[in-house]
Formats: sequence, structure tokens, C-alpha cells
Amino acid sequence: MVLYDGFEHAKDEPQLLGTTENELGLRKWIEDQGHELVTTSDKEGANSTFDKHLVDAEVIITTPFHPGYLTAERLAKAKNLKIAVTAGIGSDHVDLNAANKTNGGITVAEVTGSNVVSVAEHVVMTMLVLVRNYTPAHEMIAKGDWNVAAVAKNEYDLENKVVGTVAVGRIGERVLRRLKAFDCKELLYYDYQPLSPEKEAEIGCRRVDKLEDMLAQCDIVTINCPLHEKTKGLFNKELISKMKKGSWLVNTARGAIVVKEDVAEALKSGQLRGYGGDVWDVQPAPKDHPLRTASYSTWGGGNATVPHMSGTSIDAQKRYAAGTKAILEQYFSGQHNYNPQDLIVKGGDYATKAYGERKAARQSS
Repeated sequence: MVLYDGFEHAKDEPQLLGTTENELGLRKWIEDQGHELVTTSDKEGANSTFDKHLVDAEVIITTPFHPGYLTAERLAKAKNLKIAVTAGIGSDHVDLNAANKTNGGITVAEVTGSNVVSVAEHVVMTMLVLVRNYTPAHEMIAKGDWNVAAVAKNEYDLENKVVGTVAVGRIGERVLRRLKAFDCKELLYYDYQPLSPEKEAEIGCRRVDKLEDMLAQCDIVTINCPLHEKTKGLFNKELISKMKKGSWLVNTARGAIVVKEDVAEALKSGQLRGYGGDVWDVQPAPKDHPLRTASYSTWGGGNATVPHMSGTSIDAQKRYAAGTKAILEQYFSGQHNYNPQDLIVKGGDYATKAYGERKAARQSS
């Protein structure tokens, strides 16, 4: 099990289940089933604890917040591996093509829906932090200064803004529903699969056929699509140039969907007014990652980046810990009657329509 260290915080709060100390609350139950559990945060390099135990592991559990990356090279060494479980949502830390070929096809599963509410709330919060210029205002107060004009000059209302989401799945749809109460000028979405006319009317949103057309209209853009070959590096210099000048960008999907250097440059030039989110192209992010301290010199806007935390609230941890146990119960029992929505790869092929479509996209690219 690859998790993040909680240190004294995990002792203070036993419900911090996604930590190495609290182990999703599963150690006793797993050992009672007759299995050995090895838990670590040490996951980088050939001499890491993760790599040392990978060769014998039958089950690997990790979270998207401190992922144990299952590359093709690592999977080739995992001769006994049968199932890889993501305690949370998002299995892009697994090379799915290699997983299909490993040991006759390992099962890759995640706890679908476990943190969609948590992430949607975080997206709306990040929008407000950026639009209201909260971070620079707080930093001013923390330093002992007081200059209302310096921060109010870049403070706006969310009301009457055009907001668009890239993808309108479980998270994207919830973001739009929560934004309805803010009386935005328009709520837009870009997705290959449209919502039903009834849902569009209920939410008050509109689909835009071309991504560039949606970006040109939006004051705020939120990225809620999965990471795969078609979306990796999607928000590069060229695409960002299609965005409305001075708009805000929020990314709680995956760090590699944006080109970090291009986002940093767009912030410096003023093409983007602000960037916020909690996902990084390598996690933990290196100390010199440009989006940790990206310059917002043109507009004076705030940096709303945080560690990957949107989907790991205490409430979300309870849900993904319970979901992980449910997946393991099916595996240990030999029944393998998994929730179909939780399956990404099974029996040497993609188990869901969405991942099957991504497979087709890969083959055609």
C-alpha cells in the first residue's frame, strides 16, 4: 500500500485514513484475512520500499494524492500482481496498456464517485479565491500591511461571469450545478458526450462544440477531464492563446493536462489573470516547480495552487477507504463481482466504455 505520511497529524486525527499511519483503516481486517500488508510512502527509485516489495505483491493499493506509479517497467517485475486498486479516482498512474498484458491482464479498479463532491466544492472555492483576489489580500494582512486599493483593484464578482468546464462528467456537472446559485452570465461546457436537454435546462448550461470557441468566451475555465494521450499537454501555449485575455484557469483534474512552463509564461504576460488547482505533473511536486511561485506581475492576481488535497477531505477519505475495502472483499472472496463502474481494466481489456474509447483514440493517433 503506497500512501502519504501523516506524521503527528495522523495521530491527532485517526480519520486521516489516507496516511501510512492509518492505512485506510484496513490493516487488522487484511491481516485477519490471512494476508501480509506492507505500507510505505517511499516510492521513488529502484531501491525504494515500493520497488522492493513490488516483485512479490499480489495486490497494490495507492491513492492519486501520493501515487505509486505503475510503469510498464515496474509491471514487468510484478510477477505475482493480480489487482491494482486506486483508493480514490483516477488511475493514470498505472500504464493501462501494460496492465492489460501483465500476468494475463491484471485488474485495475478505483472507487468511482468517492470524492466527486469534494473536488467539485474545491473547484468552486478556488474560483472564488482567484476572482475575489483572496490570497494576495490575506498575505498583505499577514505581513502587517493595510492597502485596500492594492488588492481591490483586482477583485471581481463571480456573478455575471462566463464559466466553462472542459468535460462535464461527475465532477464537471456538479461544478455547474453549484455555480447556478452565483447567477453567472453563462455556464458552458465542452464534452464529446452532451448532457440531456432536460439536464441542460435544469442546470442552465450550454454545450459548445469546439474547445477553442468555448475558451474564447470564458472568464473562468475549469479543467475536469481525465488524463490520457489526447489530453496530455492540452493546455499549451497555443491553446492558452485562444483563451480570453485576463481569464482565470482552474485545474483539479491532472497536472500533466497543462504545460507548466506555458501556464507560468501566460501568467507573467497577463494572458492568464490567475491559475489555481491542486494537481501536479509529478507528485509530490519538485520544490522548483514553476507553478509553486509563478509570477502574476501583470495583474497582481493570486496563486491558488495547493498540494493535491481536493479529493482527500476527511469525508472523502471515509468513502474511498470503504470503497477500497469493498473491492478487496470481492477479490479475497474469489467472487470478483466488482461494481462495474469501479473497473478500469479487467481480463486483459478496458472494462468501461470511456476507457475503451480512449483506447480507440490511442490507436488512431
